[in-house]
Amino acid sequence: MTTIIEGIDGLKAKVGEHLGYSDWVEITQDQVNRFADATGDHQWIHVDVERAKAGPFGGPIAHGYLTLALGPGLLPTVIEVHGISMGVNYGANKIRFPAPVPVGSKVRLGVRLLSVEDVAGGAQGTMELTFEVDGAEKPSCVAEVLYRYYF
Repeated sequence: MTTIIEGIDGLKAKVGEHLGYSDWVEITQDQVNRFADATGDHQWIHVDVERAKAGPFGGPIAHGYLTLALGPGLLPTVIEVHGISMGVNYGANKIRFPAPVPVGSKVRLGVRLLSVEDVAGGAQGTMELTFEVDGAEKPSCVAEVLYRYYF
């Protein structure tokens, strides 16, 4: 269920809260291959299925940045901020990839709002995005990201 937030004041009222989870999405080999083509990162642990089966993860894994790149698509399924003219990605303070995302696994996004600060024309929200693999002990990606919301 999507958390609806009304404006900057509504966003400020949610600081410190976990805002919810996305649905689970499957990571496919085709998706990994297309990401490799888009970025030029064709490391064998991602794209060489047979070699990856004998590798350290027992099969191919998604790129860490592919996992992180799911954020802009999954975030609006977790949270919508209404009463603003636009929101933009502003960057990241910290990104970690504690565990692999095996191809064929399912991933979901959890969102926690860490802080909201006023900026010219709006506010900047700092969110902790946690990507979990279904059945895994540790998250696959934890990122502290910045979003700007403008009046």
